[in-house]
Amino acid sequence: MAAARPALARALLQQCLSARLQVKPPERGAEAAWVEIQRGLVIYICFFKGADEDLVPKIVNMLLNVKLSENESGEYVSVLDLPGDVLIIPQATLGGKLKGRKMQYHANIEKEKGLELYSQFVTLCEKELAANAKCMEAGVLIKHGTYGNRQVLKLDTNGPYTHLIEF
Repeated sequence: MAAARPALARALLQQCLSARLQVKPPERGAEAAWVEIQRGLVIYICFFKGADEDLVPKIVNMLLNVKLSENESGEYVSVLDLPGDVLIIPQATLGGKLKGRKMQYHANIEKEKGLELYSQFVTLCEKELAANAKCMEAGVLIKHGTYGNRQVLKLDTNGPYTHLIEF
């Protein structure tokens, strides 16, 4: 039996009633900057070594179309069909592996390449939501965090429904 291929990316999905992410900390004379969504999906994403541009559309298609959100009728639908807002958060810690009592992140992609893939991921998600008539009619928002920075998240979950998906 062939060995399983190592994951190239990992995403964690959480349904939310609302979420607020600090994307810029407060500075002298300026308040913190936040992005905010209402009911929808929070996507945490981490890319591993070996991931490339060809993987991004597959991930976007899967994450935006997976039926995890419950509509008013109790049916499970995609965030596109709900329609719901989307908050994307880069999450390098999803690549951690426990060694002894410490976490190691040797499988994570290099920072520059990770930023490139994250930017492509955000752009493609924005395009997919903009192309969806139901989302446009409902005024669905897509917001995102900043790559490589510590951020503060405030989240009201719906469930909690949390799903881990590897690519």
